[in-house]
Parts: sequence; C-alpha cells; structure tokens
Amino acid sequence: MRQRTLTEAGFELYRNPARREQFLDEMEKLIPWRDLCKVIKRFYPKPEGACRPPIGLERMLRIHFPQHWFNLSGPAVEGTLYDSRAMRRFLCIGPGR
Repeated sequence: MRQRTLTEAGFELYRNPARREQFLDEMEKLIPWRDLCKVIKRFYPKPEGACRPPIGLERMLRIHFPQHWFNLSGPAVEGTLYDSRAMRRFLCIGPGR
C-alpha cells in the first residue's frame, strides 16, 4: 500500500475530476497494455554494453499515447508531469510507484 500525499488526503477528495483526468482514466481501462507490450517487445531496443539502459517499454507507450492525444512535444509532456496529477497517475510516476 502506498502512502497518500497531503493533497490526496485533504480537499482533493471532494473535487470534481477534470476532463483530462476522466479521459485518461477511461483510456487506462480500455488499452490492453500487456498485449501491446508483447507485440512491440521484440522491436524495442535491448540494453547492450556500457550505454544507458532504455526506459521500460510500458512507460514509453504511456508517454507516447498522451503525447499524440493532447498534441504535446517531448518537453511539453515533461511540463504536464509537473502540473497534472492525472498525467502522473496515468504514466505511473510518483511516490510509491
């Protein structure tokens, strides 16, 4: 069980979800992440030698989809991670993850 942050424990419990949050929650339910990863895994780079290991396949897919859904550049996706709790939750980034 992960520890809840102060924002999750306070007034955030009583707010209405934003459209982006509703959309991401729905996509989380609809997209078969394991099946997609199985199909793409053989084409995804494997770490070899002393180079930096690639980011996990599922995380990259989770970054790629919202980037196209919301028409975001790479730096813009990074910026939304700082601003949007819903985006961090969708990308499985944050405390206890």
